[in-house]
Amino acid sequence: MDKSLSRLVDQFLDSYAQCGGINHIDGANLPSKAAIAQLTLDLLELLFPGFHAGEPISNQVLPTLTLTNVEDVLDRLIREIRKSLEYRPVAGKEAEAVAHQFLCKLVDLRCILQTDVEAAYEGDPAAISTDEVMVAYPGIEAIAVQRMAHLLYQEGIALIPRMMTEWAHSRTGIDIHPGATIGTHFFIDHGTGVVVGETTTIGDHVRIYQGVGLVARSLAAHTARDTTGAAIGGKRHPTIGNHVTIYAGATIIGGDTLIGDRSIIGGNVWLAHSVAPDSIVVFESQDIRIQQRGRSTLDWQI
Repeated sequence: MDKSLSRLVDQFLDSYAQCGGINHIDGANLPSKAAIAQLTLDLLELLFPGFHAGEPISNQVLPTLTLTNVEDVLDRLIREIRKSLEYRPVAGKEAEAVAHQFLCKLVDLRCILQTDVEAAYEGDPAAISTDEVMVAYPGIEAIAVQRMAHLLYQEGIALIPRMMTEWAHSRTGIDIHPGATIGTHFFIDHGTGVVVGETTTIGDHVRIYQGVGLVARSLAAHTARDTTGAAIGGKRHPTIGNHVTIYAGATIIGGDTLIGDRSIIGGNVWLAHSVAPDSIVVFESQDIRIQQRGRSTLDWQI
């Protein structure tokens, strides 16, 4: 080996020894990012047949195709869940049982997802059909993946739920933690920059716009954690009631913050306390100055 390459390898090895927190060596085999990404895409095809496949699907082939897809997804899901349980065991949980129960729950989940599609179509005048909502609205994909990941999160499965939602985050710009509890008819319009934290609770018929943050107060650097590594602190993120609308750029913060039913939160509002039902919360900004071009005396230098 070239001496310069040998020195470089030695430097990497020294770094692995000194900075052990960012390499995983001699530990449990972790779930594969690539495998979880493909699984998530295939699970979306199970939920929405015909919308993620490359070719049209007829009713004649649907039973056979569904059987093939279920068998294939189940086998790969068991493999990845087994890795998760080796990484962080959960009492009484077996990979085969968890995977089978998860797929069974997807049947009922389709009914909830249908309400999300309806909410997007009915809530956006620009939507010309539910088909357009399905193929062109990033919020639907992000919500569908989060709802699936939430089922695994509830079972205590480590890593995989976050890997699923971060896959959706990278595709849609929408960051919803798998721990968040979300009601029916949930609509995220536009979506880019939306953040929904782990202990957030969202009611039914809620609509949020781009840049909305449902977040926690900043925790101390040395926050206590339980044996699984999760922060100890109870509910950290807000609760949103039913029929609430939250406009672009609003930030709602804190686990003791409750937004009452039918409230409207205006754009760019920073809210760290509860509001009663039927509230309208707006940000009163400074006046906007408008001048004619060519008459400006403003200094545009930075």
